[in-house]
Amino acid sequence: MDSTTQAFLAALLGAVVAGAAVLAWAMSERSRHRIPEVEPPKVPSEVAAVLSVLRSSAVVVDEDDTVLKASAPAYALGLVRGTSLVSPELTELVHGVRRDGQIRETELVISRANGASRHVTARVAPLGTRLALALVEDRTRERRVEAVRRDFVANVSHELKTPVGAIRVLADAVTEASDDPEAVRRFSHRMITESERLTELVQQIIELSRLQGDEPLEAPVAVDVDKVIAAAIDSSTVDASAKGINVVSAGTAGLHVFGNDEQVSTAVTNLVSNAVAYSDPGSTVTVSTRATDGSVEISVVDQGIGIPSTEIDRIFERFYRVDPARHRSTGGTGLGLSIVKHVAATHGGEVKVWSQEGQGSTFTLTLPQHLPTAGQSGTSKEERP
Repeated sequence: MDSTTQAFLAALLGAVVAGAAVLAWAMSERSRHRIPEVEPPKVPSEVAAVLSVLRSSAVVVDEDDTVLKASAPAYALGLVRGTSLVSPELTELVHGVRRDGQIRETELVISRANGASRHVTARVAPLGTRLALALVEDRTRERRVEAVRRDFVANVSHELKTPVGAIRVLADAVTEASDDPEAVRRFSHRMITESERLTELVQQIIELSRLQGDEPLEAPVAVDVDKVIAAAIDSSTVDASAKGINVVSAGTAGLHVFGNDEQVSTAVTNLVSNAVAYSDPGSTVTVSTRATDGSVEISVVDQGIGIPSTEIDRIFERFYRVDPARHRSTGGTGLGLSIVKHVAATHGGEVKVWSQEGQGSTFTLTLPQHLPTAGQSGTSKEERP
């Protein structure tokens, strides 16, 4: 090999070595300055296991507010849509916890897609350095119960104050008219009327307090529907006669329901009394019965003033009256229909109403039927007073 060839090979070898050295240096520099890839945060397996069985609404979010894990109730409550929190207030609470690591708790109102709002208590805490855990409890039912309780106390106070105040005024009037026997008799009669109204109100409040839990009956028995209706009609005889109203019974005789005799009697009596109170003089109130699909329907039909369609959904509320201006003349307490609703609930039944203004109303109380023993059956009965 001549000297020229040797020189060329040596130069080529030097160039290859130099290139390899430069490449090795470049790769070393790139490796040294490369930004390490950051793995996305993961929900600890213990937390994920708890969330899968938790009945509360729970959500785990990362530093980008992405929902990594949420319990089923959180979706049902409408807190999460896809991988995002729906509530801006809850998101802001998460941001505050992420800033200073302090646990935060507050009350929020969550608006749902159907327009309904839910009152919730939210508690947010840091979960490690990059995650946040939000626990949300639905307090809507508690809020509703508190509102009902406040309204109930206010209404009871108002209703009690009216007859008590009237009795006090009448007592003063009797004292001042002590030398006028006719005035004394007139004021005394009104005092008796107000005291009866007060007694009825107190009794219905006590009855309602016993029923409002809607707990199933402990020891139901067979209740004779015919006897219940007869007692309800008899209790309304005086008021019906004063207005010339004819109260009749019709339908199937010999039916029995499974329940509490006193509660069923109270419910039917309230329906009949209500029908008489709001019926026009000279009209007819009909109480009919029939058996259907293991239940007994007790319907009270009147030809009274009727109920506006906008009011029907509220007539079973405590102290609610369709015509507040008339309750003094009818003597109602506004609790009768509420008691009927709770009696139906405790018996596993229901109460429905059909009404048309100026044409009257039909209230139907449906209760579980107590089936007769072999050889017994209900028989048809004609209308009778």
